[in-house]
Amino acid sequence: MFNQFLWVIVPYLCIAIFLIGHIARFKFDKFSWTAKSSEFIEKKQLKWGSLMFHLGIIPVAMGHFVGLVIPAPWLSSVGVNDHLYHIGAVYIGSVFGIITMIGMLLLTARRVTKKNIRKLSSASDIIVNFLLLLIVFMGCYATLVTNTTIPTFDYRETISIWFRQLFMFSPDANLMIHVPLAFKMHILLGFVIMTLWPFTRLVHVWSVPLTYASRSYIIYRKHKV
Repeated sequence: MFNQFLWVIVPYLCIAIFLIGHIARFKFDKFSWTAKSSEFIEKKQLKWGSLMFHLGIIPVAMGHFVGLVIPAPWLSSVGVNDHLYHIGAVYIGSVFGIITMIGMLLLTARRVTKKNIRKLSSASDIIVNFLLLLIVFMGCYATLVTNTTIPTFDYRETISIWFRQLFMFSPDANLMIHVPLAFKMHILLGFVIMTLWPFTRLVHVWSVPLTYASRSYIIYRKHKV
């Protein structure tokens, strides 16, 4: 029953909170839909931390999508065999994972060590920073350490199948029984951050300025006295 709770009930509960929370915040608290900037207080550490985090997290997210959503036979059919996939997932994925972690370390250190920034930070800001740092660390640990110490484990035969089953409303919790602890922690922490997402500054991820490139120019004219 505990296994069923962790890998069936918890995921659906987190997804529901994620979706309903976003809808409710956008409808009833739209003006808080922002990421408060602290750039005017400190720029250098923010620049490097933000650059490294975003440079790393986008390829990491794409790698997660390929590994979890696309079945292994589909990749094999287009010429991506297990060896090629292993190189991409472990070696290339590790590089971008470490870049992401260094960026998150810089951003977290900046938030807690800079007095003025810490004063401007809410509890949710600090919690999100540490949670993201922990999630990225566990992902790197699972990739670099667990995959080395347990080389026979293939998450595409367990985690990936279970993940796809979630969206078909037929998840098999038994697939997760023998998954190594590092992977389980990485997944559960991911669901925790998903639950907190609608109530934190993370909502700014969805505010993509798609109309920026096509908007009209803003014309500034010098006022003549």
